Amino acid sequence: MKLKNLVVEKDGSVAVVTVNRPDALNAINVETMTEIGHAVLELGSDPDVRAIVITGAGKAFVAGADIAELKDKDGMQAREVSQLGQRTFSAIENLPKPVIAAVNGYALGGGLELAMSCDLRIASTKAKMGQPEVKIGTVPGFAGTQRLPRLVGFGRAKEMLLVGEPIDAETALSYGLVNKVVEPESLLDEAKALAARIAKNGPAAVGLAKACVNKGTSTDVDAGGTHESEAFGLCFASGEAGEGITAFFEKRDAAWVKK
Repeated sequence: MKLKNLVVEKDGSVAVVTVNRPDALNAINVETMTEIGHAVLELGSDPDVRAIVITGAGKAFVAGADIAELKDKDGMQAREVSQLGQRTFSAIENLPKPVIAAVNGYALGGGLELAMSCDLRIASTKAKMGQPEVKIGTVPGFAGTQRLPRLVGFGRAKEMLLVGEPIDAETALSYGLVNKVVEPESLLDEAKALAARIAKNGPAAVGLAKACVNKGTSTDVDAGGTHESEAFGLCFASGEAGEGITAFFEKRDAAWVKK
């Protein structure tokens, strides 16, 4: 698939996906959403890629869904766009590789929903984040009402969703919505460095650890613990734990097998 609205670059084991519609503040239309889904699945199956960074071109991460495209849709059509967005962002959330959002500017509506589907978020000091959909008479459509309370708690999530005002990067950090805030000029380097650090770890273990956390948000502790025990066993059954432990005692880098 030829990508019109994305730029995908690889730097060693890290891939950087840039939403590239700066004239529209990287607003996500159906075409862009489809491209994101394709790129994520392709990178997920690339054995040379072990971590992914998603960012935006220009002064925005993603300013939201493309409301110009949504303006004349009827209820059924709008629902289909919502379902496409949810499938795409669920694919990011459930990808067996870590995904880091480098939030360089506006991350509003669908932009924040994209960032929240990633595993980690690093924000520029210039970032603004919010779910302003109620201001135009709608609600988030890409699972923002579900992921936001899981990240910041019900009270703060409802305030952001019902008031619709954006918050700055430092507030987002205090809410637990982002992991780190850095100066704009160092944002992408920081995100790529974090991705590279994760990429040095056991690839299967990283994917399984991510899956265990995701599973735990939708079940009770006992069921989540059962899933964790299975993952623990898989690490040993695959041979990855054996290689990692041997490398630890031999004081060398582990020779992970590409999957």
